[in-house]
Amino acid sequence: MQKLRETGHQAGYELLAETLDAQGISIDQVKEALKNQKIETASWAFANSGTRFKAFPHPGAATTTRQKIDDAATVQRLTGVAPTVALHIPWDKPEDGDYVAMNQYANAQGIQLGAINSNVFQDNAYRLGSVSNPKPGTRQLALDHILECCDIMTKVNSDNLKLWFADGTNYPGQDSLRGRKQRMEEALKTVYDRLPEGSRMLLEYKFYEPAFYSTDVPDWGTAYGMCQKLGEKAQVVVDLGHHAQAVNIEQIVSFLLDEGKLGGFDFNDRKYGDDDLMVGSVNPYQLFLIYHELVSAEYSDHKVAANNARQVAYMLDQCHNIEGKIGAIIYSVMNCQEIYAKALLVEREKLAAAQAAGEVLEAHRIITDAYRTDVRPLLAQVREEMGKPADPLAAYRSSGYEEKIQAERGVAATNGGFQ
Repeated sequence: MQKLRETGHQAGYELLAETLDAQGISIDQVKEALKNQKIETASWAFANSGTRFKAFPHPGAATTTRQKIDDAATVQRLTGVAPTVALHIPWDKPEDGDYVAMNQYANAQGIQLGAINSNVFQDNAYRLGSVSNPKPGTRQLALDHILECCDIMTKVNSDNLKLWFADGTNYPGQDSLRGRKQRMEEALKTVYDRLPEGSRMLLEYKFYEPAFYSTDVPDWGTAYGMCQKLGEKAQVVVDLGHHAQAVNIEQIVSFLLDEGKLGGFDFNDRKYGDDDLMVGSVNPYQLFLIYHELVSAEYSDHKVAANNARQVAYMLDQCHNIEGKIGAIIYSVMNCQEIYAKALLVEREKLAAAQAAGEVLEAHRIITDAYRTDVRPLLAQVREEMGKPADPLAAYRSSGYEEKIQAERGVAATNGGFQ
């Protein structure tokens, strides 16, 4: 990227445009898709967060929701494709309780409030689970909180309720596995019926941690089955870190798209477990293959998959423990832009023909050729046409914003909600 900044991107962009034209791919359509890309940032990622070992405080990290909104607005001003920020309740509960005013503040900064995430895992009462807890009183406590989140959605004009449960057991015989399933389904039905008009319930899964023997929503199949029972407003969230090693995530994505049940993503990356590293930092090729399935579905003749692909919510869910916050989030957005651009360059008609003919190597070559294409000149051109800097990360580093918030906020004594 340094060389690109020094030599300019115009020549590279023009060469790529000529190449795409020869392949029958419209550069204007590709640019239009890139300009319409949307990545939702997460409020908690702007605060100090870390591992069980340690959360290293970063100078200037946000501690209030308004600071998180300010930081998210900075990402949007520099990238142009991050117009919403997700909230986590109660971490982002306004001190005066006025969610309407908080929403107005976000709008005044040039962004909107996005998905509402519930928190039914930090209260001491949830030691044995939340909505799956064997104690009716604890289940009601958790349910009341999630229903409150439904009310908050109306106040901040959010259309996505995001649910993740730490519920599970640590030992065989600890609780009835079927009983926990039934309690979970009962709670989800109550929440589903309370959803605001035009909104969705996005159900996330995780195969282990913090429960180490059984997890009540352990995989995409369980989440899918529960969403099928609930109805069309319930869809599955795919967190890239919530899978066992070597699981084919792009195949899961393609299945859910075909069923119209892919609700959204928590974008991150990992090497071992649920590491929450920056998206595309460890396995960018996997991210490309996921985006390829999304693009293929969107431009397909399969109405269910195509409509589903256009409604997917893309959100970053990452833990920036050693690298700072805002710069890392900007770079993550840029990674998503780059991978999406590559996926848009796949010669889909030629790929379909090669697949139908059983031309294994040719089909594979078509995919890998798109992945290996240097799309950075294209993205620089798109950003400039949008009135944004060609290199958002470099622009952030030279903007003085980091120095400003470090001077104003100092090193936080608290972490802004994340524990």
